[in-house]
Amino acid sequence: MSEQRKEAQAQEQEEPDLITGAITRRGFIGGIACAGLAAALAGCGAGKTDGAAAGSTDGSASSATDAAAGAGSAGAAAGSAADALTGTADDPDALVIIAVAPDDPYGSGTHHVTIDIADYGTVEVLLDADTAPITVSNFCRLADQGFYDGLTFHRIIKGFMIQGGDPNGDGTGGSDKYIKGEFSANGVENPLLHTRGAISMARSQQNDSASSQFFIMQQANHQLDGQYACFGHVTGGIEVVDAICDAVPTTDDNGTVEPADQPVITSVKVTD
Repeated sequence: MSEQRKEAQAQEQEEPDLITGAITRRGFIGGIACAGLAAALAGCGAGKTDGAAAGSTDGSASSATDAAAGAGSAGAAAGSAADALTGTADDPDALVIIAVAPDDPYGSGTHHVTIDIADYGTVEVLLDADTAPITVSNFCRLADQGFYDGLTFHRIIKGFMIQGGDPNGDGTGGSDKYIKGEFSANGVENPLLHTRGAISMARSQQNDSASSQFFIMQQANHQLDGQYACFGHVTGGIEVVDAICDAVPTTDDNGTVEPADQPVITSVKVTD
């Protein structure tokens, strides 16, 4: 890893979260969710940026744009360092993937993925690379590498979503690359909606900070539309998501799951 890239990652890790006041890195499903789920998620956003609904610091609902835009001073230092480190996944020096290579097999069309979860079953997902090519390519590339095998769902909020794909198991980790946020608030047309069964990428409040963490919607929440990179939907096994939401104990209103209770992802496989 180049010294420039190490510096960019170190700067991004110390990025202050202007919504919660916490030190952030990855895995934040941002402040807009509190606008519609304030009653259900009264304790949301405290302490971590993997909070599914941070809202404003006084507990009131913030606007979708303000809560998830990721622009302005937040991450400015990291963004400036990363600007020169962009490219495709094939570029070993690229920290932020902003395009797919012309020969990327996952850069267009639709692709089917199975997510096997120990003790619960299999979730089948259809990914739409024509809408979110960078996101789909990144997810499939990580799956092919076996990155997700053995990781967990570390955050579960019944009636909302399950979130996983963090090698640290606590909402702070990710892969070695970030990806451009493919959603309308980041200037990318994406008509996919956060309906029941949608799969989407978690991120910090910086737009291009998604990495490996993803979430699957148990119930629709359209306040996330245009703010997060939805890239497909469940075609089979949504009852597995329901079972996880029903069975797994959480420690707070933010959906935190103790390591011993986190459902384990046995494998993520791209089938076509």
